[in-house]
Amino acid sequence: MHLPLSGMIHITKDQVTAALNYPALIDALHAIFQSSYTMPVRHHHFYQTEEGVENTLILMPVWNDRYLGVKQVVVAPANGGKALPAIHASYMLMDAGTGVPLAQLDAAALTARRTACTSALAASFLARADAESLLVVGGGKVAQHLVQAHAVVRAYQRMAVWARNPEQSRALADHLAGQGYRVEIAYDLEEAVREADVISCATLSPLPLIKGAWLKPGTHLDLIGSHTPKTREADDQAIQRSRVFVDSREGALHETGELAIPIARGVLAPGDVRADIAELCKGIHPGRTLPEEITLFKSAGLAVEDLAAALLVYQSVKG
Repeated sequence: MHLPLSGMIHITKDQVTAALNYPALIDALHAIFQSSYTMPVRHHHFYQTEEGVENTLILMPVWNDRYLGVKQVVVAPANGGKALPAIHASYMLMDAGTGVPLAQLDAAALTARRTACTSALAASFLARADAESLLVVGGGKVAQHLVQAHAVVRAYQRMAVWARNPEQSRALADHLAGQGYRVEIAYDLEEAVREADVISCATLSPLPLIKGAWLKPGTHLDLIGSHTPKTREADDQAIQRSRVFVDSREGALHETGELAIPIARGVLAPGDVRADIAELCKGIHPGRTLPEEITLFKSAGLAVEDLAAALLVYQSVKG
């Protein structure tokens, strides 16, 4: 760990990973959603690469009475073909009163873990208490943490992973086996969706992968991957059949095609959203109310989630 004269700590990826165990992070997220904070709508800037691919620059600020944090993210969808992660991010934690930088963190690992744990936190309110089967759709950085996070909040008897590339599915299943999780590989997405009690999707698919017709009563659908108004992981029927919950109305309704497209088509109205995750954590909304209802949680990613994770890491490293 390098400690410059300014006192700012540079925290490595390995230190981030060591500090962010799944139960502790889920608890930290639950606590921060119950607290007071200010979170402006994040800034999106879209730009074209030399290859004609549209990348996204995202700036995510948040602060409370003690700390101020800003995450800078670049999403580069074409990186998969270059053997590079699709998301690169860095995080700056500062003293809110003085503006003095406290820590700079590798935010890729931080982002993947806090995203998975936020979905698990939402599932603790929205998935059936007796849910037995989990399906993870995707094989990227976030998907690598979804089984571990969801397993904290429900006692799953069967877990499966599906990715468009079967080799990616195998790699993820092997990775999870090394951590003590017994995970099957799903080869038929429709069949796997029809059987699952909880479906957690983290892909960069521009078009819907999950069909509403496949969802059985009582399913909880967790949607993470869509991060632009043009992309979505589930179709209109999935939205129509579900009771919709979000991490934030400001972000999910306007920044993600998951909800923005159905709203534009008249399939969904903003008022149809039942609650955001802060309202769930504060007990303002009970979450799932009937065993047979289909629930849907759309995660756009929030700066306050990063702050919860960054503080957990900072306090762990500081000792």
